[in-house]
Amino acid sequence: MTTEQREFQAETRQLLDLMVHSIYSNKDSFLRELVSNSSDALDKLRLESYRDKDLDVDVSDLHIEFEIDKQARTLTIRDNGIGMTREEVIDLIGTLAKSGTAEVRKKLKEAKDAAASEELIGQFGIGFYSTFMVADKVTLLTRKAGESTATRWESTGEGTYEISDVDGAAQGTSVTLHLKPTDEEDHLYDYASESKIKQLVKKYSDFISWPIRIDVEKRVKAEEEGAEDTVTIETETINSQKALWTRPKDEVSEEEYKEFYKHVSHAWDEPLEVIPFRAEGTFEYQALLFIPSQAPFDLFMREGKTGVHLYVKRVFIMDDCEELMPEYLRFVKGVVDAQDLSLNVSREILQQDRQIRAIRRRLTRKVLSTIKEMQSEHAEKYSTLWSQFGTVLKEGLISDADNRETLLGISSFASTHSEEGVTTLAAYVDRMKDGQEQIYYMTGESRQQIESSPHMEAFKARGLEVLLLTDSVDEVWVGNVPDFDGKPFQSISKGEVDLDTEEEKKEAEGKREEQDKEFEDLLKWMSETLSEDVKEVRLSSRLTTSPACVVGDEFSFSPQLEKMYKASGQFIPTSKRILELNPNHELVTGLKKAREDRSEDASLAETAELLYATALLAEGTELKDPAKFSRLLADRLTRTV
Repeated sequence: MTTEQREFQAETRQLLDLMVHSIYSNKDSFLRELVSNSSDALDKLRLESYRDKDLDVDVSDLHIEFEIDKQARTLTIRDNGIGMTREEVIDLIGTLAKSGTAEVRKKLKEAKDAAASEELIGQFGIGFYSTFMVADKVTLLTRKAGESTATRWESTGEGTYEISDVDGAAQGTSVTLHLKPTDEEDHLYDYASESKIKQLVKKYSDFISWPIRIDVEKRVKAEEEGAEDTVTIETETINSQKALWTRPKDEVSEEEYKEFYKHVSHAWDEPLEVIPFRAEGTFEYQALLFIPSQAPFDLFMREGKTGVHLYVKRVFIMDDCEELMPEYLRFVKGVVDAQDLSLNVSREILQQDRQIRAIRRRLTRKVLSTIKEMQSEHAEKYSTLWSQFGTVLKEGLISDADNRETLLGISSFASTHSEEGVTTLAAYVDRMKDGQEQIYYMTGESRQQIESSPHMEAFKARGLEVLLLTDSVDEVWVGNVPDFDGKPFQSISKGEVDLDTEEEKKEAEGKREEQDKEFEDLLKWMSETLSEDVKEVRLSSRLTTSPACVVGDEFSFSPQLEKMYKASGQFIPTSKRILELNPNHELVTGLKKAREDRSEDASLAETAELLYATALLAEGTELKDPAKFSRLLADRLTRTV
């Protein structure tokens, strides 16, 4: 056996230090890297055995195994894959030894395409050196398939390494880690623990297609008192190998999907819908997505986990990958498995590139088309989905302009058409009365509040359908979406509402002019009296039974939206709105007459304030000075007793 000691080049120790302390955020990653290397080696051996029929190798039991020596505190990861020659091992070291720190840093930075990433993090590439995060010394023993001599490499990662030829070694590669002492404060866990290894394999390598094995002690208690327990060694396969996304949907049972959903979502409900997806061509990836049947408790929490699990060639990269799914689809669970993907060198951060954006676009379209299909063919499923996630989906109307039409089509809203059910916008448009050009809506805190609002009176009287929007997000998206199917959205609480036909307008024109003239003095006086609170006082065409209502300009904030902004700590200047009076209401006509009879009466101003306050209360707006309102009301009631 010839042993050769070599030195790392001048900057290599600095580079190793960079690898160990800067590139990986999680020390557990070393296991993922080694298992990935072994899996690649097994893949290459199987491929080579197909290509070279003269290659004398046994491919009947290709596997990866772990060996733990608790006494010596060593962990060995072994495979019977393709292995390496001495020259290949030296070339491996050369990845670091031939490159100064600056050059490798440059390579790491520039490795944005799949090929470059694979070269840098591939078979015993830079990822191999992650082992020095957890080991004081690393020993590599490898024999190339078809070769008789093996190579042994060993280093402490300091300044030198030893390389030697070895006879009698098994085909494949083993990496033995002489583990550092456990230090949980430094996130150095006990990697000589079977339970820890099983946990990490379950997390990172559960779906590797090759079996991953470990020998475990099984202790059987002695039946007779005083007798020794029986200890046996059993070999366990600790990965499931069940990458369901690689199998056709008709080959996977419903129970398997349910089990897998619970595994990836950490939820107890059952999936409402399963969405398998496969993209082929120049860039291949597979996905298995689930729509839950129940919203998680953290759906609207800032710190809530979002996104799907990301795998590359069945190797776990990250959970909650936000880049692959838009925020408004954060309830979707599942996995995406890419054949090649641009990662940074630690495999922990995605490079923002064309591949990621392409996956995101296609997955988004697939989920939305599935929801559309549920809407048309599975009404019960759709109803469950909308009740659980409708509020979240509507966020897409604000953030995703590309899919806005689709989102509008799959959205449902409460309306005055039905007391319990919801309606689509398409159904609303189909029911629109002749001559109606707008889709009418009103926002508020509850259905009851909206339906009892004075703004609804004219629409009820004419049998016009109004959408009842009670979610916080409704306040925002209606301002961002101009129309549906060419029909503009119109708030019934903003601007002037014109519900009259041309004939009715002609009939009412003379009467309106007459009323404006008749109430001119009252309107002017109330505008002056309430000038601190209202922009204008005018006669209303939308009221039938209420004395007054408050309306905003077409582009003004609604009271609910103002409340939302203030609750989030944002300063919004309070905008003055318009007070509309019902000229046919006894209170308004009575106030007009009182103004004509006793214009100097100071109590009339109090009546005007009370009238304005009741209009605010009717729409659910908080009063600026509730104490003053209570005092005025109590005083007025006292006079009537």
